[in-house]
Amino acid sequence: MKKIIAALSILILLHSQHSFAQSRITVIKAGKLVDPEKGEVLTNQVIIIDSNIITAVGPSLAIPKNAKVIDLSNATVLPGLIDCHTHLTTSPGSDYYADIFRKTPIDFAMIAPTYARKTLMAGFTTCRDVGVDVPAFIDISLRNAINNGDIEGPRMQCATMYIGATGSHADLNGFSPYLEWNVPEKMLGIANGIDGVREQVRYNIKYGADVIKFGASAGVLSEEESVGAPQYTQEEMNAIVDEAKLWGKKACAHAHGAEAIKMAVKSGVASVEHGSFLDEEGIKLMKEKGTYLVADIYNDDYIVSEYLKLGYPQKIVDKEKLVGRTQRENFQKAVQAGVKVAFGTDAGVYPHGDNGKQFRYMVKFGLTPMKAIQAATVNAADLLGWTNKVGSVSKNKFADIIAVEGNPVDDVTILEKVKFVMKDGVVYKNELNSKTAKQ
Repeated sequence: MKKIIAALSILILLHSQHSFAQSRITVIKAGKLVDPEKGEVLTNQVIIIDSNIITAVGPSLAIPKNAKVIDLSNATVLPGLIDCHTHLTTSPGSDYYADIFRKTPIDFAMIAPTYARKTLMAGFTTCRDVGVDVPAFIDISLRNAINNGDIEGPRMQCATMYIGATGSHADLNGFSPYLEWNVPEKMLGIANGIDGVREQVRYNIKYGADVIKFGASAGVLSEEESVGAPQYTQEEMNAIVDEAKLWGKKACAHAHGAEAIKMAVKSGVASVEHGSFLDEEGIKLMKEKGTYLVADIYNDDYIVSEYLKLGYPQKIVDKEKLVGRTQRENFQKAVQAGVKVAFGTDAGVYPHGDNGKQFRYMVKFGLTPMKAIQAATVNAADLLGWTNKVGSVSKNKFADIIAVEGNPVDDVTILEKVKFVMKDGVVYKNELNSKTAKQ
């Protein structure tokens, strides 16, 4: 019996030593700290991190013995930023038709980690990836590889297949019907009718979807003629959202047109993506339902200036010219009316890593710098259902922390040049003149 007790004691001691070895204490001294929960900029804050979790935040906190101290006294510290509308498996490419006809899913999978790393280095430690343009669940593999620590990238929520009707914005159109893609429609996200869309939702979730995205309306970057016409019935939209809720998932809707936006909001989506032709009735409905607007109001500039050079059809660029200005004007109206806004850029439509460029447009069209920061932190975390994990530098949340030179509340464009990135307690980037030492 004594031998058994002794052996157990040794095991307990070894376990406690292992646990102690695994614990690593990091302390960040923040000259300024943006608190998006309070909407304030705090000064001279101490952030204590145990491994990957924030354990305390406040002024004049005692620094634990043997802690690694990162001195950011000359910087402004913020929570890691969140982009709620990305496409990390694609990019504008260099040749529109070559991307469609010559690249395989493996080509896209090979480059996706580069896009993920660029996003992280830009200060976006979390993103919602809302649909892949190619089959094979590349987004799920990317998410899993990041979670496993195999590659560097942001935390991801993935939609897998963008769900759309036959002939819709989600369906590759404008080409000969004799072309054969040899891919099951389910892996293209094409679904019709109440039973069909419910089955597609289940299929997406079966293979790893965290969120469901569907096409309520037509769109811009396809050769389908309309921009904003509804492309599902109200009953089909209701079925998509209802099926997602049965599985504990939120749904979001790609919607440009005024009528499609209202239909999507009535169906119970968590967010409307784009929202270009949002009207007063739609604004009122979104406020009543608490629906978030995720409007990509930066990328119009890039599409108009670059897409013809990349071989995109003229009709796509013409549609963007029709949409861009109106989208920004209606974003401003929605902001003034008090619609909830979450940050989302449509990254992948423009080069990854430029996500921060949208902040200046959000401020130009109605938000204060603090409100824009809140859209990319606490609001975005709420939309993702991750308020207990990310979105602020707070006790018990993940140590996802960034820093910049200067004060982004005075000049929001500073967020285009993030100098320090920590995700999950690990420093991935430090271009500040900060000191790191043992206490």
